Amino acid sequence: MKKVYIYSDGACSGNPGPGGYAVILEYNGTELELSGGEENTTNNRMELMGVITGLESLKEPCDVTIVSDSKYVVDAFNKKWIDSWQKKNWKKADGKSVLNKDLWQRLLMVVNKHKVKFVHILGHNGHEYNERCDKLAVMERDKFKN
Repeated sequence: MKKVYIYSDGACSGNPGPGGYAVILEYNGTELELSGGEENTTNNRMELMGVITGLESLKEPCDVTIVSDSKYVVDAFNKKWIDSWQKKNWKKADGKSVLNKDLWQRLLMVVNKHKVKFVHILGHNGHEYNERCDKLAVMERDKFKN
């Protein structure tokens, strides 16, 4: 399996508001930048879209390390929240419905095609790829600002 690193970030002005996401895929010294945005979204949706976009761009099963500053995304997998949500018919521990169910389900479909590890990093802390993703996500977000 190819070893791929996916660096991802999301940005939003207001919550909800205009948002953007960006992802950098790195494989064997080669990089690919992908980004996009929405006019009316949330930060968490943009964080999810970055990871989804990166994984959906892979053409074959890979050994993937996803690096993100989003504890929302990383903890959902590393702390097995996603497993619990599915078992409880997409309800959280407090009985409320899981937000962004559509994107979580879409993410699960692509995660299951690969061997995936999630790594959390601190945002705005000088990490080269995180900083680049942040700049790209903000550029995408700003396309929707009036």
